[in-house]
Amino acid sequence: MKSTGIVRKIDHLGRVVLPIELRRVLDIQKDSSLEIYVEGDSIILRKYEPACIFCKSTDNVKLYKDRNICSACRKEIGEIE
Repeated sequence: MKSTGIVRKIDHLGRVVLPIELRRVLDIQKDSSLEIYVEGDSIILRKYEPACIFCKSTDNVKLYKDRNICSACRKEIGEIE
């Protein structure tokens, strides 16, 4: 893990502001979603990208019956686009 040297305080509602420099570098927009992970005593934020429930691919993913499925898996199971 790479340290940025940036320290932010958590406000009274539990929020923390991500610096604009990081948001620009990681292409995190105003309405972007972030996934939250815990590893030991660390909190990890990762930009959310929907992935296929079968193969974990993030290419050509579409929602089907509330599940993310890529085009390759849709073809494999017989779903026609």
